[in-house]
Formats: sequence, structure tokens, C-alpha cells
Amino acid sequence: MIIDLKSDTRAFRSAIRDWVAETLPRDWDAVADRGSEDEHMAYQRWWFGELAKQGLSVPHWPSAYGGADLGITGQMIVADEMARAGAPYLGLYVVTLNHLPGTLIPCGNEAQRARYLPPAAGGVVWCQGFSEPGAGSDLASLRCRAVRDGDHYVINGQKIWSSMSRYAQHCILLVRTSTEGPKQAGISFLIMDMDTPGLDVRPIEQIDGQADFSELFLSDVRIPVENLVGEENGGWKVAQATLASERGLLAFETAERRRHRMEAFYREGRAANAAWLEDDELRRQFMTLLADMQASRRLIRELLHDHENGEPHATTAMAAARIKLFETTLIQRLGDLTTRIEGLEGLDRQPFYSQRYLVGMFDYLNSFGWTISGGSNEIMRNLIAERGLGLPRG
Repeated sequence: MIIDLKSDTRAFRSAIRDWVAETLPRDWDAVADRGSEDEHMAYQRWWFGELAKQGLSVPHWPSAYGGADLGITGQMIVADEMARAGAPYLGLYVVTLNHLPGTLIPCGNEAQRARYLPPAAGGVVWCQGFSEPGAGSDLASLRCRAVRDGDHYVINGQKIWSSMSRYAQHCILLVRTSTEGPKQAGISFLIMDMDTPGLDVRPIEQIDGQADFSELFLSDVRIPVENLVGEENGGWKVAQATLASERGLLAFETAERRRHRMEAFYREGRAANAAWLEDDELRRQFMTLLADMQASRRLIRELLHDHENGEPHATTAMAAARIKLFETTLIQRLGDLTTRIEGLEGLDRQPFYSQRYLVGMFDYLNSFGWTISGGSNEIMRNLIAERGLGLPRG
């Protein structure tokens, strides 16, 4: 397996690059474009399985749970090479690969880690149940209620914007177990099986015809107490670990994909004497974006190493908020610029979300959602100002 070369960084990177070139069909994105959404998900499952055969699906996880003890540095090599090759983006496994280990490894108990992580390393899909119709950016206002009944919690309420939940076997779920004290103090973190009676998953069809998200309706759903992660009413602290993972490795991989694509786009433009390179202002904005991408890369790498080195949560939370704000603003700028460069050609492209990033009008429109999801940029600015800089409220 490629993972056996992990002790030699140069050989490891070279082996990954050669393996991807040999394994991934050159026309994979064209094939996926012609397929349905379900067929595209099947393609992602196939690619995840190929990565797993080489020990590359979750190399940074501890070996006891299906990983290879590779650490953050090794995982960044894998992510960088996948981005360089334009390999399929595993949108189906976003929660599985990022939020789940970011939660259970630091906050779960050993029984939970042993039960859930190895199957996840083998391809079991997870989703997330955090946001509600009245609790998105202000997540602590969530109202989905959990009442203790013997050895179970009985859940009633609604969740929204749950990515890939139609395909998931498990869900990480935030619920309210107490209404006393500050709103953050009454939240608990649970693991829910998606085949539990009383759970209704309703896909949300988007304007582009896809249904990446779903609503979750929970009516007397019973979840065993053993599925509580952390302490009862201590779920807010656990959720911070979850969200930090979203702005760490996930941010690094998506940023690397954008950076490699933009660099390739520039090289291709120069080789073809593209007309847009004659426009001084477009060229200046393009180079500024590339420089900002490198700055973002540095920020994300520092955050990941801080996580690995056990830096205090207060430190990593502020870094994660800065990255979320910087990255999503950069995505909008990038979408605006690529749309102006591509012109009419970019209007006609309708790629799968999992294949490309910010190509034409389709992706430019999607870029606005990134400033809202995972905590709006306005909330990020408040966090940075109040908790990072110590500025007064109001």
C-alpha cells in the first residue's frame, strides 16, 4: 500500500501522484456530468473505496480506529495531491471525514470511538443535525427538545440544512436538554441512527435541481443515553470542537483545490495567449487572489498544527473564525473574477458541486451561501471583535 511509504515524505507524495494518475480515469468528470445525482454519489463511494485500499481515506486518524497515525502533515500531503490531480471531491463524506473525528477523538468516550470510527473509515456516511429554522447563525437558540426517559432520550423537533442526510447511516445531533441558565448551557450532543423510528428526512430541492440538503423532522425519536457525547448539558463545548474541524482540514482541502485550479487556469491562459491576460486590471486582481490564497493556506496550516499540538480552545476558535471570514470572502471575490473572465462561456456550465469550484456563474452564485453556512460572516466578525480583540458589544 502507498501508506507504507509514509516515513519518506518525498516518496510518499510521489507514490500518491503516480497512483492517482494510474487509477483515476482521465475523463471521470465528464462521465460524472452525464450521470444522475445518485450515480455521482456512487462514483464518490467508488473513489473512497479506492483510497481506502491504499490507506489514504483517513490516514491522519489513529491506527486503532482505521487510520495510519499519519498526523496532520501527512494528511495535508494527501489533500494537496488530490487537489493537484483534480480528483473527485468527496462531498458525500464531508461530515464523516471532518466533523466526526473532530468530535469523537477529543470529546467522545472510548466505546464511542471504537464503535463508530472504524466503520466510518470503511465508508459509512454521517450527516449533521445542528441548524434549525430559527437557529442558524445563532445556533445556541436551538429548540429541538430532548427529554430523559430511563435509558433513552426522547427527541421532538426539527433540523434543517442537513447535508447528504439522504445517504447517511448516522447523524451528529444537537438538542436542548435544559431551559435553565444561559442558552448555551442547556445543549447536549447526541449520536442518532438514521433508521430510528420517528425520523422523517425530507430533501430540499434547490433552484439548480439538486438536493444536497434535507430537513429532519423528529417525532418521539428515542436515542440511547450511551449515545451522549460528553456530558449532559455540555454539548456546546463539544460542538465547538466539531465546528473547528470544519474550518481546519475541510477548509485546507477546498482551498488547495481552488489554488491548484487557478494556477492551472493561468498557465493554460498564457499558453493560449488568452485575451483576458491583456487586461491589466483583470491580471492584477488575479495575481492578488493567488497571493491571498497563499496567505489563507498559511493561516489554515497554522490552525491545524495548533489543533495537533493541543493549543487551548480559545486560541483555535478565534483562528477558525478568522479563517472562515477570510476564506468565504475570498471565494466571493474569486467567483466574481472568474465570471468576468469567462464571460458567456461560464454562464452555460452546470457542474456537480463535488467536481469543481467556482467555475462560471453557477459557482459564483453558490459562493454567497458560503458566507452564511457554518456561521455567518457577521457572526464571525462579532466573535473576532468581542472575544478576540476584547471590544465592547454594541
